[in-house]
Amino acid sequence: MKKVYFFILIGLLLMVTGCGKYTQADITKDLEKKIQKLSAYKLEGNLEILNNEETYNYDVDVSYKKPDLFKVSLTNTSNNYEQIILKNKDGIYVLTPSLNKSFKFQSDWPNNNSQIYLLQSIIEDIKNDTNKSFKETEDNYIFTVKVNYPNNKKLVKQDIYFDKKLNLKKVKVYNDNGIALMSLKVKDIDYSPTFKSSSFQVKEALKTVKTNEKVEQTGNLEDTIYPFALPTGTKLVSEEKVKKTDGNRIIMTFDGDKPFLLVEETANIEDEMTIIPTYGEPYMLMDTVGAMTDNSLTWTSNGIEYYLVSDVLNQNELLEIAQSINVLPTMK
Repeated sequence: MKKVYFFILIGLLLMVTGCGKYTQADITKDLEKKIQKLSAYKLEGNLEILNNEETYNYDVDVSYKKPDLFKVSLTNTSNNYEQIILKNKDGIYVLTPSLNKSFKFQSDWPNNNSQIYLLQSIIEDIKNDTNKSFKETEDNYIFTVKVNYPNNKKLVKQDIYFDKKLNLKKVKVYNDNGIALMSLKVKDIDYSPTFKSSSFQVKEALKTVKTNEKVEQTGNLEDTIYPFALPTGTKLVSEEKVKKTDGNRIIMTFDGDKPFLLVEETANIEDEMTIIPTYGEPYMLMDTVGAMTDNSLTWTSNGIEYYLVSDVLNQNELLEIAQSINVLPTMK
């Protein structure tokens, strides 16, 4: 009888300490399988971006259809300003319905860097980090992994939360001081939605725009909007105001150790949707999606178009200057 009890005890110990353990490797493998099997998904969530003590909040709506069709709607909750990042066989588009403009990129998006709201990107980040950390709580599995944002070196790591059914719940992206600069909270994920391929075409995507409200046509840009962050040894040396047919343009030249040019002008609303070929990569910049190249950054915010260019500044330096331009102008 003692031998029977002994073998029962050994069996129970093996069950507890052996095959019953769901490891980090098991979870990573199961997550990868889950995403690879998907023919489509739809994700809804809330995105928060922190910049210089200013917080920008977005409603995010992601649609994906295998093999490589994406539609990401980003709506600023403070003013209902909506943009759509669209990927189809023809290229990458950033649709800006309020201006009747669609910017077309030839780009590797979304594969060229981390994407906080795309399941494929999140799983790749987990899989590719050989030094990732992992912990389990009562409700979640939490991975801490490095991020890949080559245009923004401030972003260094992310916490990724899954529930016990391996559904994505939350992502937080941190700087090297441990401050969360981007946070995504997932409201809902549908793993079996039905999308037509036409849903990822420009005309069809525009039909899903949540609001018909347009940006009010800005008249004259009364006050120049200056950047707060300037490279050491660089200063403003000239400022020229030019009259346009609809509004005006301000050209600022900064000279010194790291010279650059900053142009601000009133944004024009096209009479009908216009596709504009655009060089560079789509980039999420505070309250808008802009275009970044090796030596320039272009974006539209609050009815004003900005163009920042330099032969000597790198992308991170351009981004730091652009992020310091976050004060609303006086208009008339």
